[in-house]
Amino acid sequence: METSNANLLEVRGLTKTFGTLKACDNIDLTIAKGEIHALLGENGAGKSTLVKMLFGTLEPNAGEIRWDGQPVRIANPHAARKLGIGMVFQHFSLFDALSAAENIALSLDDKTPISTIAAKAKALSYSYGLPLDPYSLVGDLSVGERQRIEIIRCLLQAPELIILDEPTAVLTPQEADKLFETLERLRSEGKSILYISHRLEEVKRMCDRATVLRHGKVVGHCDPRKETAASLARMMVGSEVQAVVRSPAEGSDRAAVLLQVKNLSRTPATPFSIPLRNVNLEVKAGEVIGVAGVAGNGQGEFFEAVSGEVRQAAAGTVRIRGKDAGNLSITGRRLLGAAFVPEERLGHGAAPRMKLSENLLLSRYATDRKAFLGAAGVIHDGAVASASQRIVQAMDVRKSGTDPEAASLSGGNLQKFIIGRELDRQPAVMVVNQPTWGVDAGAAARIRQSLIELARSGSAVLVISQDLDELFEISDAIAVMHNGEMSKPIPIAEATLEKIGLLMGGAEPGHVEHVAEPA
Repeated sequence: METSNANLLEVRGLTKTFGTLKACDNIDLTIAKGEIHALLGENGAGKSTLVKMLFGTLEPNAGEIRWDGQPVRIANPHAARKLGIGMVFQHFSLFDALSAAENIALSLDDKTPISTIAAKAKALSYSYGLPLDPYSLVGDLSVGERQRIEIIRCLLQAPELIILDEPTAVLTPQEADKLFETLERLRSEGKSILYISHRLEEVKRMCDRATVLRHGKVVGHCDPRKETAASLARMMVGSEVQAVVRSPAEGSDRAAVLLQVKNLSRTPATPFSIPLRNVNLEVKAGEVIGVAGVAGNGQGEFFEAVSGEVRQAAAGTVRIRGKDAGNLSITGRRLLGAAFVPEERLGHGAAPRMKLSENLLLSRYATDRKAFLGAAGVIHDGAVASASQRIVQAMDVRKSGTDPEAASLSGGNLQKFIIGRELDRQPAVMVVNQPTWGVDAGAAARIRQSLIELARSGSAVLVISQDLDELFEISDAIAVMHNGEMSKPIPIAEATLEKIGLLMGGAEPGHVEHVAEPA
C-alpha cells in the first residue's frame, strides 16, 4: 500500500452541486509524484468541474483536498499556483487585445519586465518545439497558436502538478509528439500530470493510471496501457461506441457543384495574418471534402472568406448553389442554403451568456423567419424552444436546466448543440471548422456520422480539421492548406498519411504524387 507522502495530491469525497445537479458526486482520486494520470469521461461527466475545484475556480460543497499529505483549501487560482498547481484550460483564458507575453505576464505573481518574460517564453517555446512570437497579438492568432501560449504560460510557472485539459486537440501530430516528449521529461524530473483527453490512443501511450468518471461519479480505475481504445471508451460511456460508417459517394463525379471557391486571394488583414494565394476548390452534392493543414497556414482566413465573415470584392470568388456569393454577408449566404460552424465555439459559435434558445434564434432568425418571427417581428418563443429541444435530443446534448446559458455547457456538449443547430436546417452546403475539437469518442462519432449522412442526402460538406484520423474517416477527398495555398484534393483511395503529411510540411504536389506506397 502506498504511503501518504508518495502521493502529491489526494481527493476524498469531493462533491460539487449546481442546483439539483451533482456535477461531481463523492469523488476519490490520488495522483502520485512523478506520474501521468488520465482523467477520462464523456462530455458532461464532471471532469472540468473536478479540475476547476483543484485549480480554485470552483469551491467544493463537500470533501477534502490533500497536498503532499496535508489538507488544503484552494480558494482561487493564485492559491493553486502558489501551492504548485498549473493548468491549461480547454477554453482559453486569453485577452485578444494583448500580446502573448502580456497575457503570460498576467498569470505571474511577480513584476517581471515584459522583455524578460518575452525572452523566456520564446526560448521555452522553441525548446519544446512549439514556436511562439511573444509580441504577436492574441486576436490575430489561430486556435493552435493560442494553445501554445497556454502551454508555455503554464510551464513558465514551474508547477509540481500540471493539469492539461485536451492539450493536443488543436496541435498537429508533430506538435503533439513534441509535447509528449516534454511531458515524459517532466515526469522523469518528478513532476505530476493530470491528463484529460478524448484521444484514447494518447492516453494509452502516455498515462500510467486512469480514473474514469461517468455522470459525476468514479466508475473505475485502470492501467490504460493494458486496455484497448475500445475498452476505455466502453468504460467511459457504459456501452459500445458505434463505429463511423462512410458509405460510397455514389455519382459524385456527375453531381452538381454546390460550393465553389475560385481564384480566391486575400491580402493579410494584420501583420500576423496569412495571405491567401489563388485558392480553388469545389465541393459537389453528396460528398465530404476535408481540408488538412498545420495551424496558422490560412485555414482561419479561408473559413472567413467562405462563410462571409470577410467579403470579397469579386462576387464570383465564392459561389453557393450556382449563385455568386463572394460579396454577400453571412446571412446572405445562409439564405442561399449554406451553414457554417467556426472553430471557436464559445464567443464565436455561441454567445456565452445567452441561452441555447437565444443562440439558436441569433443564427437562424433570417432562414427560419416564418417559424420563429411574427409579421411584426414578435418572437415565437414556443417555436424557438421546440426547435432547441429537438436539437438537444437529436445530438444528445447533456445540460443542466431546460434552457441554460451556452457557457454552462461542457465544451463537447456545446459543440454538439452548435453543429446540431446547423444540421437541423438540412443545409445544402455545410462548412465546419474543427468539428470535434475537445469532444469525447461517442460524441465525435455522432458528429462525424451526421456530417456523412448530410452529404449522402445530397448536400455538400466541407470539413477543415487538424485531426488527420478524422479526415481519413469521413472525407471522400482531402486537400491541404500550406502558407495560404490550397492543394488539389486527393481522393481518399489514393491518400496516405505520408502524402498528406508531406503537403502539410510544404512539399511540392508533384513530388507527393510520386511518393511510393508503403509495402
